Amino acid sequence: MSDYSEFTRFRQKMNERILNAGNLDIKRFFALDDRVYQPGNLDRATKEMLGLASSMVLRCDDCIRYHIIQCREAGVSVKALFEVFSISLVVGGSIVIPHLRRAVDFLEELEKNAGGVK
Repeated sequence: MSDYSEFTRFRQKMNERILNAGNLDIKRFFALDDRVYQPGNLDRATKEMLGLASSMVLRCDDCIRYHIIQCREAGVSVKALFEVFSISLVVGGSIVIPHLRRAVDFLEELEKNAGGVK
């Protein structure tokens, strides 16, 4: 099973479990997280690129993977993703490099196995 398939399967399964637990605060947070990425003054692609850059600086590999998928679904090109990666590296410093490596590996798998998701 590919890393992409495993990531999306596990994420969906656990999100369902978490949301079915019935905690109102968690449900509200998940809803807010979904809502802030909807188009507004900024389009969805821009918001996803901001999420990706923030996730890289915060060094959250799950978040990075999620935002790479969302960016590609929103039509962000691979070249644009590499610009986001470079901004993240400048903002976050060399500690971002291991996450950059994993991000590029995941992106390559995504492009190979999912056709860029689009």
